Amino acid sequence: MTILKTLLAVASLLAAGVAHADVALLMRPDVQRYIDEQVATGELSRAELEGVLASVAPKPDIIAIMDKPSTARPWYRFRPNFYSDKLMQEGVAFWQQHESTLQKAADTYKVPPEIIVAIIGIETRYGRNTGSVPLADALATLAFDYPRRASFFRAELSEFFRLVRSEKINALSLRGSYAGAMGLPQFMPSSYRKWAVDFDGDGHRDIWNNPVDAIGSVANYFQQHGWLGGDDVVIPAELAPGTVPDELVADKFNLHYTVAELKARGVMPQAPVRDDALAVLVPLEVAPGETRYWLGLNNFYTITRYNKSTLYAMVTHELAQEMRARFVQARMAPGAGQ
Repeated sequence: MTILKTLLAVASLLAAGVAHADVALLMRPDVQRYIDEQVATGELSRAELEGVLASVAPKPDIIAIMDKPSTARPWYRFRPNFYSDKLMQEGVAFWQQHESTLQKAADTYKVPPEIIVAIIGIETRYGRNTGSVPLADALATLAFDYPRRASFFRAELSEFFRLVRSEKINALSLRGSYAGAMGLPQFMPSSYRKWAVDFDGDGHRDIWNNPVDAIGSVANYFQQHGWLGGDDVVIPAELAPGTVPDELVADKFNLHYTVAELKARGVMPQAPVRDDALAVLVPLEVAPGETRYWLGLNNFYTITRYNKSTLYAMVTHELAQEMRARFVQARMAPGAGQ
């Protein structure tokens, strides 16, 4: 019965002029179960689901890319890709162009402009590189052909279908990263649905073409994930002789210890910090065979909610600090603002 239903659906799609209908994908039992589950929610129709899934082109190359993330590189190789003079110059220019919006975001969400500017720069070079992969293709490939994270990407595919319906967007027109991220801030569909904001009040949450909405959305994301305005992000640390850090760094994305507890285990902060502050020990290989340590505080943890990588969090912080210094320097330069 399911096969007959699917064949009838495919025939209907072909009759309706849907190009490149992928009969093999639609006939797969797991795809049919997915469609049935989504239709049962009452939020999506079979016609719209099959119409999109009949038009996607699976991208097997994505699977290989997913298994080799850039953050697998050591810190000394990862950092130069983002901590560059060119990106800093572009960041200061973006800050200058959108200064009033960034200040509004800082006032509204208590997230400093430099963090927002650094994030958008790292993600898409301020909109120059938002991704060229059709999002429907990427998400369908990962939802049905990437078992290791299939449940996550099926949920994202479902959020994608709801997003294009609510925003009245053609699902096949959207492009983004190989992992399904989109727009200037590279939000996943679920992140868009939860945290994207209409920051200019025009009735649309446009993170693809509108830097104002992208700035507000990044700031809202950070506030909703626990950013503490005015707090430090990370401080340097050293280990007392004989300290074995393996247990402390094993769960690097969670705040299990207070600074006092870390001190008792031989971690020595190299800057003032409250004993009751939660922190995570962050080891970074600064040169082949040379590891240095930092204490990542609450705001460091919050950055890892945006991208689950200590390398990403550290380069965001360093880039943000340098961009702020350059922005301030530019404002103080003779003739600035005239």
